[in-house]
Amino acid sequence: MAALAWLLIPLFAAVGAAIWGSWAARNRTTGDISELAGYTRFREAMERSHSGSDAL
Repeated sequence: MAALAWLLIPLFAAVGAAIWGSWAARNRTTGDISELAGYTRFREAMERSHSGSDAL
């Protein structure tokens, strides 16, 4: 019975690693779209705020 326990520990670790690996590699396109939209808004705001302050 003890040998079975020692064989099940790596099996559970492998199953856990497979589950974590599939979760870590999931498709995250929705986050990228919102981040790109936020970056676009930031870039437009920076262009507006610097448009009249070129002359020092």
